[in-house]
Amino acid sequence: MSRSPSFAVKQEHSLKTDLESLQQWVVAFCIIRFDLEQGQLIEECYPPGSLSNEEELDVAFSSFPDSVSQNQNRSSIHDCIFFFRIQRRKSSEQRNVNSSETVEIDDKEVSSNSMKEKVINRRKIRNDTKQLKYLYGYVFNRQRHDERLRRGGEQKSVVILSHNPYSSVFRPLLQIMGPLYFDIGKKALEHIAAYVSMWPAPVPGKHMELPIGNALLKVSLPPAHSLSFEIGMFEESASAMAPFLPNNQSIPQGLFHDSDIFGTFRSILLQLWLLWELLLIGEPILIIGPTPPQCCEAVASLVSLVAPLPCSIDFRPYFTIHDPDFKHLNSLREGDTFPPMILGVTNLFFLKALRNIPHIVSVGSPALNSNQVPFASRSAGRIHGRPEGFGLQQLSLKKFSPSSLLSAVKLRRDGPLCLMTEHKEAVWSTYVATTKPDTSILNRLIDAGMLPRVEESMSVVNNEILRRHFLELTTNFLAPFGPYFRATTPSEGSLPFIDPPPLPPFDADEFLANLSARGVGKFLSKRMKSNWLDLYKFLNGPNFMPWFQRRLTVAEQEQHRLWRQARMKADIKLLISKMPELEIVDYFNAIERHLHGEIQMEKLGRAAVDFTETCQKLKKDLQAVFNVLPKDMQQLLLMNPERAALLQLSSEPTKLPGRPSLQIGVVSSTSSR
Repeated sequence: MSRSPSFAVKQEHSLKTDLESLQQWVVAFCIIRFDLEQGQLIEECYPPGSLSNEEELDVAFSSFPDSVSQNQNRSSIHDCIFFFRIQRRKSSEQRNVNSSETVEIDDKEVSSNSMKEKVINRRKIRNDTKQLKYLYGYVFNRQRHDERLRRGGEQKSVVILSHNPYSSVFRPLLQIMGPLYFDIGKKALEHIAAYVSMWPAPVPGKHMELPIGNALLKVSLPPAHSLSFEIGMFEESASAMAPFLPNNQSIPQGLFHDSDIFGTFRSILLQLWLLWELLLIGEPILIIGPTPPQCCEAVASLVSLVAPLPCSIDFRPYFTIHDPDFKHLNSLREGDTFPPMILGVTNLFFLKALRNIPHIVSVGSPALNSNQVPFASRSAGRIHGRPEGFGLQQLSLKKFSPSSLLSAVKLRRDGPLCLMTEHKEAVWSTYVATTKPDTSILNRLIDAGMLPRVEESMSVVNNEILRRHFLELTTNFLAPFGPYFRATTPSEGSLPFIDPPPLPPFDADEFLANLSARGVGKFLSKRMKSNWLDLYKFLNGPNFMPWFQRRLTVAEQEQHRLWRQARMKADIKLLISKMPELEIVDYFNAIERHLHGEIQMEKLGRAAVDFTETCQKLKKDLQAVFNVLPKDMQQLLLMNPERAALLQLSSEPTKLPGRPSLQIGVVSSTSSR
């Protein structure tokens, strides 16, 4: 298979990889080969030294379709794209780095001094990121079947490793990079790394255009509030996390906004509301798919269902028995509580190994055996030459009928072990859902038959309908928490220099009592059963506290911004004109404290855009208050050299009604009393 004709490498001799810029997007690019004697082997890792030995093993084991899940495929080449999520090894120290901060593609030498400086910078980057908990791996896997080779074929995987769950970026990048590597070899990694390092820094929640060769990736990144604090301290706006629907629906509201909900759960659409609840309250779920792309798509779709709520559950789009966490999960005994996780698997061994997991979902359609159907006919419905991946699955939309209901009852009775003999799409769970499936939404979905082009466009429409509905559902569910995040603004004529009042404290019992008294709201009342209050066991689940604390932090920041804005507009002379002397001293201290706060933020590199303007305004206000104080009080204040420095700003004489005119410009702290 040749690379995409839309991509061509620019012939630039000075093309370089800036490793610091590269790590904003990518940790490393890896080439992994499956060796029949030694197993999975990493042939290349660029930049070198990016992973510890343990992490290299974890990545290698996660980068191939599980042997049990592979169907006999007699085509010469079969490509697929999927992704995994693994924990970084906390106890592992990264190996020494021998590469420079800027790596030239033609491997030109650099001076030893610059090398030393760049290695120091590289270590600094690594120190900044070593606390990151998870690593995402985006895999382009190629299986080449050739009877002349041992055991009839070979497997290789091209992997992009990142701390960022940017599937909308790395999926199309893999579609370029994967075939390119099989065309030109190792140089493909260096070329792609050089282009990625020239990209601007990622801006969460925004549309971005990212050049790669002569191609252009037009992508939308997930919003900051859906990303872990570990990934980066991105600026979060109060509106982005507010409990109401966004006006701009083109902006993503959560992770994996490009996942195919409709195609993945097409045969079990009635169960989506049950799955939404399970994810909301943090229940462990095992998802079984015939292939890695299918189980990955299911996990990604589930995570996207609870937007704009960030998913704080540990999710693994493609989980294998080689994962370090498997040993612990497999050791759980009967009656032990399974940790809140979403596991996507293809190996049916997990049905027995993870017996304690309470909710099991089977999705996807297995590929037909090549002895029964020619490969060419199975390619129909997909763009020829494109790898199977996160794209739309060509599944048939089963009509709701009494016979399908009977089949569902039979599946539930047989249990998930029936998958050992035949793959079927179903959900096994004893959880009683509170939310009712919305038939009005299901009736709006379009069944386009099996025409590939019509099918794909209609699936896009259906995904938008489903995603919009669950966004409304989650937003309305979170709406009762709104009063706890309501930032106050100073009333007109009030004193904005004092500290703003604290936000209301949260008490779970009081919250539930008030919610029970006033009801859940019109939107949810139509879609929930009488036991709707049970769904707020969400308060005890793993998703609540991370979301609440983060939302509270953003609300406090918003309140700080509003009061800061009010201070900029306040007329200090008018405010203090009728104050007693004691209050004026308190006001002086308050203004000084705010001024010190601004200066401290500037030292930490977190100053606001209007830092200079704000400081000038506060200094003038401080001078104005200082000028109306008695001279003995002024001398006492100026005994502090730091305070004296703040008052070096000259000002006009301050004349207030009923007070003598005073002018204290620069007063030495050593002046006689």
